[in-house]
Amino acid sequence: MLNSNRIRNMQRELLSDNWYKLEKISFEYLRDDGVWEKQVREAYDRGNGAAILLYNIEKGKVVLTKQFRMPTYVNGNKDGMMVEVCAGLLEKGNAEQTIKMEVEEETGYKIDKVEKVFEAYMSPGSVTEVLYFFIGAYEDAMKISEGGGADDETENIEVLELNFDEAINMIKSGEIKDAKTIMLLQYAQVQGIFNQ
Repeated sequence: MLNSNRIRNMQRELLSDNWYKLEKISFEYLRDDGVWEKQVREAYDRGNGAAILLYNIEKGKVVLTKQFRMPTYVNGNKDGMMVEVCAGLLEKGNAEQTIKMEVEEETGYKIDKVEKVFEAYMSPGSVTEVLYFFIGAYEDAMKISEGGGADDETENIEVLELNFDEAINMIKSGEIKDAKTIMLLQYAQVQGIFNQ
């Protein structure tokens, strides 16, 4: 899996396996000037994930979630609350099935069709995660429960149905600061999903 002519003598040291895995990785990197340089990095492996923007063209609305995020709270987010698209870590490596399951758990909508639009490393300097981005149309008839998240995952998720323009304005006002959400809302804007 790892195959680069610019990396040699890689050694891994497990620093933590408490929640996810944190490793210290030592290696030599071949610089452009031909010199092998010793480097040390830490990499946090929490698995890969998927995120989805639920949209309803007729209503001009999107479904987002709102929940408490401790890391943002300790880094200056006054109440720790974040407005986000529905997302979750992959289970059994299948992004499409995982995101459908997450949509049902978090929002209460049971959707059967999703479209993968891109994938991205979200914080490549320190986190191994690849995030798979989806969009999916929803209708009121697809609502089968209140959502709110899985009871065993200590999720207390509020489901928000917002006008698309309002969601875009929430990026400008700073009410939406989550990267995956900004990326998917801007994707919908650039692609003109609500202009059809």
